[in-house]
Amino acid sequence: MKKQVIVIIIAVLALLNTSFKSTIASADDYYIVIEKHSYEMRVYDAYDNWLISYPVVFGSKDLGDKMMKGDRRTPEGIYHITAKRPHPKWDKFLMLNYPTADDYIKFNERKLKGLIPSNAQIGGEIGIHGTWPHEDFAVDQYQNWTMGCVSTKNIYIDEIFKKIPVGTKVIIKK
Repeated sequence: MKKQVIVIIIAVLALLNTSFKSTIASADDYYIVIEKHSYEMRVYDAYDNWLISYPVVFGSKDLGDKMMKGDRRTPEGIYHITAKRPHPKWDKFLMLNYPTADDYIKFNERKLKGLIPSNAQIGGEIGIHGTWPHEDFAVDQYQNWTMGCVSTKNIYIDEIFKKIPVGTKVIIKK
């Protein structure tokens, strides 16, 4: 509970920060770091200044790296936002360029080692999005409910959607 209150206070203070109020931004103006172990998404400016944090949830409770399609895990690596669109179920959706070449390398190595079935598929359609309508409580309660995406409250995804441009780097860590 304390952590949630701190995150909300930080979010409110960051909204007052004029460096995040720009209406015209390029992909190099910001980058996002998502840390699965702390259930946190942080936005930084191009000068490595931390601007704001948002609480997030994922797919699988074990928080492991995505192994294959259908495992509900969130991938770890360096991605970029490739598209932004409204979503009929989850408010807004920021598509990530998963899988990348690095993801294919990890996937194929895992197949060779027998860690995943030889007929497994890598999956796709990973992004950052909101919650079902009126279900922001899932974020407050750390309910990992997605199929591998990153989810935050709808009020936060609306803010990110307005400010963060396509092409922005997204780093997802354990």
